[in-house]
Amino acid sequence: MNKEISASDAAILRANDPQTVFLDVREDSELAICRIEGALHIPMGEIPERHSALPQDVPLIVLCHHGMRSMNVIQYLRAKGFDNTINLSGGIHAWALEVEPEMRRY
Repeated sequence: MNKEISASDAAILRANDPQTVFLDVREDSELAICRIEGALHIPMGEIPERHSALPQDVPLIVLCHHGMRSMNVIQYLRAKGFDNTINLSGGIHAWALEVEPEMRRY
């Protein structure tokens, strides 16, 4: 599976495969500004202690603000056997621009 996906393609994947999981690794303060409805929220710093609760058999789209933290999380998760992880290229900022233009940006 590809390592990165555009926001538009992620929205299509989510619509066509309801098992697709979005994992938001931003901090609580960022989540308060904007979020993707239904996304799981585990801040990046908590991934090592909480990753075992994540599904391994479905596409897992990981996102942060612009895509750098989520790429680090993906590298960690792949090392732990999560082969279906995909980085949301451009993060929630790209999602707001491409998918939900009414979403608050920061």
